[in-house]
Amino acid sequence: MGLGSDMYRQQILDHYKNPRNYGELEDPTFTHIGENPMCGDEIRMDVKLGDDEETIEHVAFKGDGCAISQASASMLSKELRGKTLEELQEMNRDDVIDMLGVDISPMRVKCAVLAEKVAQDGAEIYQGELDVEKTTTED
Repeated sequence: MGLGSDMYRQQILDHYKNPRNYGELEDPTFTHIGENPMCGDEIRMDVKLGDDEETIEHVAFKGDGCAISQASASMLSKELRGKTLEELQEMNRDDVIDMLGVDISPMRVKCAVLAEKVAQDGAEIYQGELDVEKTTTED
C-alpha cells in the first residue's frame, strides 16, 4: 500500500475525529441500534425518508467504538443520502470496504459493516420484513 492508502487512512481518522451527521434526527422515519460485541462498538442510526417514503433524505448516527466502526458510520451517513431503501438493501460488505478505501483485516470487517447492517435492519423493520430489537454482528 502506497500513498493512496495513506490518504484513505487519513480520511478514516478524519471521519473518526470529526464525524459527519453525528447526533439524532428530530423526527426520523426509523431508528435502529446495533452492536459488535467482539469490539464493543455500538451504533444508533436515524433515517428520514422523503415524501415518496422510499428515498433517504437525511441520516444521523450516534455511537461509540473503534475508529473503523465510527468512521464507517460517518461515511455511510453521507453515502446514503439520495439512495432508495432498495439501494440500501443491495449494499454489501464489499461496498463498505470500498467506501473506506483500505484493506480491512477479517477481525475488523464486523466493525466496518456494523452501520450498514444497522441501517439495513432498520429499513427492514420499517418495511415490516424483520422483527429484531437490536442488530448484532454476532448473528
